[in-house]
Amino acid sequence: MVETNGTSVEVRIPSRLGFEKVAMATAASVARLKGFSDERIEDLKTAVAEACINAIEHGNQLNEKLSVGVILSTRADELEVKVMDNGAGISRPPHKPDIDRKVHGEEDPRGMGMFLIQALVDEAEWVRDSKGNGSYVRLVIRLDKENE
Repeated sequence: MVETNGTSVEVRIPSRLGFEKVAMATAASVARLKGFSDERIEDLKTAVAEACINAIEHGNQLNEKLSVGVILSTRADELEVKVMDNGAGISRPPHKPDIDRKVHGEEDPRGMGMFLIQALVDEAEWVRDSKGNGSYVRLVIRLDKENE
């Protein structure tokens, strides 16, 4: 395993769908260097993709003049990811979607991204900049018990 304690990597992607894959690949590479299992890396990739898509669509309103920032920071046993956009952020915490209602077409099938993110990582926090300079989601994923 390569020692990556205290390392930070920053990526800026355009607010264009498809570029979330660049952030996913970068996150996977950092997690692999850190010694994460393949299963945890897949969880991380999905969570990062969802966070980036939300930032592109909702935060930056698909405005290609704006970019999404992704900062990956390593610590002893975890990886923190911040996905930053220029939007106002969410006004309330994400709620658990009603899967049955979505499956039966009684509720919009979209809107599961934040719930999915929370299910895949160890910590998820949505933060609004108090000065109105955008918002970010902070994700933390820890090494699984097999690799500690």
